Amino acid sequence: MADIRRYGWLCGAALLALASGSGEALAAGHAAGATVAEAKAADATAAPSFGAWGFDLAGRDLAIVPGNDFFGYANGRAVQDIVIPPDMTAYGPFNMLHELSRKRVQGILTELAAHPVAAPATIDQKLGTFYATFMDEKAIEALGPRPLAADLDAVRAVRDRTAFAALLGRAQTGFQYSLFGLGIQPDAKDPTVYALMLDQAGLGLPDRDYYLKPELAAKKTAYQAYVLQILTMVGWPDAARMAPAVVAFETRLAQVHWARQDMRDPDRIYNPITVTDLARRAPGFDWAAYLTGAELPETVVKSGTLVVGEPDAVIGEAHIASETDLDTLRAWLAFHLVDNAAHELPRAYVQASFDFNDKTLSGQPQLPERWKRAVSATSGAMGMALGQTYVARYFPPAYRQMMESLTTELKAAFRVRLQHNDWMGPQTRAAAVQKLDHFTIQIGYPKRWRDYSTLVVRQGDAYGNAERAVGFEWRYWLGHLGHPVDRDEWDMTPQTVNAYNNPLFNEVVFPAAILQPPFFNPKADPAINYGAIGGVIGHEMTHSFDDEGRKFDYLGRLKEWWTKDDEARFNRLADRFGKQYDAFQVLPGVHVNGRLTMGENIADLGGLTLALDAYHASLHGKPAPVIGGLTGDQRVFLGWAQVWRQKLRDDVARQRVMTDPHSPPRARVNIPMHNIDAWYKAWNVTSGDTLYLKPGDRVKIW
Repeated sequence: MADIRRYGWLCGAALLALASGSGEALAAGHAAGATVAEAKAADATAAPSFGAWGFDLAGRDLAIVPGNDFFGYANGRAVQDIVIPPDMTAYGPFNMLHELSRKRVQGILTELAAHPVAAPATIDQKLGTFYATFMDEKAIEALGPRPLAADLDAVRAVRDRTAFAALLGRAQTGFQYSLFGLGIQPDAKDPTVYALMLDQAGLGLPDRDYYLKPELAAKKTAYQAYVLQILTMVGWPDAARMAPAVVAFETRLAQVHWARQDMRDPDRIYNPITVTDLARRAPGFDWAAYLTGAELPETVVKSGTLVVGEPDAVIGEAHIASETDLDTLRAWLAFHLVDNAAHELPRAYVQASFDFNDKTLSGQPQLPERWKRAVSATSGAMGMALGQTYVARYFPPAYRQMMESLTTELKAAFRVRLQHNDWMGPQTRAAAVQKLDHFTIQIGYPKRWRDYSTLVVRQGDAYGNAERAVGFEWRYWLGHLGHPVDRDEWDMTPQTVNAYNNPLFNEVVFPAAILQPPFFNPKADPAINYGAIGGVIGHEMTHSFDDEGRKFDYLGRLKEWWTKDDEARFNRLADRFGKQYDAFQVLPGVHVNGRLTMGENIADLGGLTLALDAYHASLHGKPAPVIGGLTGDQRVFLGWAQVWRQKLRDDVARQRVMTDPHSPPRARVNIPMHNIDAWYKAWNVTSGDTLYLKPGDRVKIW
């Protein structure tokens, strides 16, 4: 299973799409766990109170001086009281709303799953039958590992390099695995047409550092034990010898992989290469067989062009595979096949996958209940269909109207900022305003819904349903090749708790599920909303002008539109800002990577700055009211801080430092704030405070 969406930025600490995660099941005949009434009751009580005007005052720690640790002052007691649920690796507002969204989707699916049918035809029947089948644990246990048989036979049938490459291509349509990430999206140089994208992949651990850094050796050792466990479970020949061979093979792949921070430069990862040239540069790999296996048209296979993200890594991986014996390659494929499909198999496979991928790697103590994993699996297969029902039930039109008003205000505030930016020259400033003027914002749900009429769902075939859903998704995007780009296409479902910036469309998207407290609270004091959702809106807007987004012009084209002098001034500011994050310690000896997190950090600073500007503009010259003894500016800063009230387990905090372009919660609050002059005035921060920066040391980008 491989697909990529190379460009675009998320607002969350990590993507909390319902498609992530998997699940177990109850006895046959039950639709998921709770009754409809229970689901509705859970929904009614899921959201915590945020006080009379939108901020949980009791969550502060008043013993902490704001200028020493604003995150601790605003959130200390609340974070201290968080008990991370045993089936999670972190807990905070994103997780809370994710759970609320999941319960709502559960209620929808419980209704639809009451009467599953053998060969569902309507979308409601497909949703209900998919969900009910996943929930039927008794039937899955009775089947045992038999659903794997055909796919394992395909791995065993790999007797030469051509067959190996062809099976890697088939990863696009099912549970097989690949050395490469293959995807389809608008061409960065001409976003009116679709391009075929090729990227490095092939690693079972979260990042190349897990293979190469001595301090992560224990995780790598545990990974080898997991590979051995899976190969043994499926009776793979000579599993004890093959497990270390598989890990050694992936270690070689890791050695040629690019570091994540090196993949943040859109110019560096845009490398059009013809199939002919790729075959010339990596002659030991059968590219034609690979692309044919992925069901690409013959014209592409023979004379097409791919936009390769990391050319030397991709070519290096192909070369390494050509030197690796087929026994190792088959074992590698067999292991990853089972690992990919584990959650559609009996409990022994589910547990083995969880014990390593979640418990060992991320410190998660407990497997989520089966209904949760069933919701994730169903939403992953038909997320937009679920989103249509979700929006009808849970997203009032008034919310969309209020958000449209807020985004208009943030956009106006940003326009003023750009017009008065003192490090941009006149030419770049004019082009920046032009880009902002062409900026679009989509809220709640897409203009058109997906058609799932060709997706086949069968009662009693959980493995096949999930595999066919993977194939359906790939063929959906495959059908885009050669057609005009649809600018209304969404990369997130409405029930996803997140937001994103799409530089190729020069737009931001806010799904319905994030537009709830504490991000967006219709009952809150406006200052809180400006600090919370206003900060998120501003965050996504400024992504279009950060170190990556600035490389795309007003039409979404990867095109240089800054002068060299302006670029140099921007880079000096960004480097100074990045050093503040490099110095931030997450765990003893573990620091934030300022290069990896650069874009998100700049967006946080820009978002909070714009939120404050927009709030001031909304007052129309009148003084802000004082509420609860707090000024308007103070409440804006508290609104931003409240959305990052999150606690993480140590293992996942360490993992995110290596893999996540977002900084940890405390850094997302403290570092942007101590670069904003208004924060010092609002909280009377002085030179004796820990977070104090001299005026000349404060970084002002927007």
